[in-house]
Amino acid sequence: MPKNYIGIFDVMGPAMIGPSSSHTSGAASIAWMARQVFSARPVKVNYTLYGSFAETYKGHGTDRALIGGMLGYRSNDARIRNAYEDAKNEGLTVDFIIDKKTEVSHPNTVDILMESEDGKSLLIRGESVGGGRVRIVRMNNIDVDFTGEFCTMIVSHLNKSGTIAYITTCLAEQKVNIANLRSFREDDGKTAITVVETEGFIPDDVVEKVTQYETVKDVDMIEL
Repeated sequence: MPKNYIGIFDVMGPAMIGPSSSHTSGAASIAWMARQVFSARPVKVNYTLYGSFAETYKGHGTDRALIGGMLGYRSNDARIRNAYEDAKNEGLTVDFIIDKKTEVSHPNTVDILMESEDGKSLLIRGESVGGGRVRIVRMNNIDVDFTGEFCTMIVSHLNKSGTIAYITTCLAEQKVNIANLRSFREDDGKTAITVVETEGFIPDDVVEKVTQYETVKDVDMIEL
């Protein structure tokens, strides 16, 4: 397929609630993915908006989309319109921080800081890259890169030899075909995040087996 190929969904855009595939659909998808990888129930979420997100977030419904995604709503879910009210009913406190000074690599960028009742927290940075597509580019202080277009397993682990080989072995035993695998490390080299994107469903027993490995801290899933 030629590199400049444009598919029908690139022209028409995604099915969505709201006026903008980048500011509404993409925002909802980023928040939905963030919620998927936070293995606790969030009671407080801070959204820091950069670039054009910071300029137009209310006019384009970015704020409601981000709240709706955190509540588990996909970009075409009509409940996004009532996201503020639904968040209040769910006991979820939200706050928006507008940052027009910090330079970011993409104009549609948001930091999502989630906190649970027991004090657990996770920071996710996402970019809405157009046409409803998104990228997750940071988890806490580790730069990552994945899109959520595949079934995705995110493994946080100590940066020790043998871990990635163990993960791939667990998948191979269940005949799960790996589409992409990348490992990202903290600056100090002690902790890593390995992202595995697969062409099919990852069985629960694979996730459980990976979780039990001695170097693994946490395993999170994004299931389509």
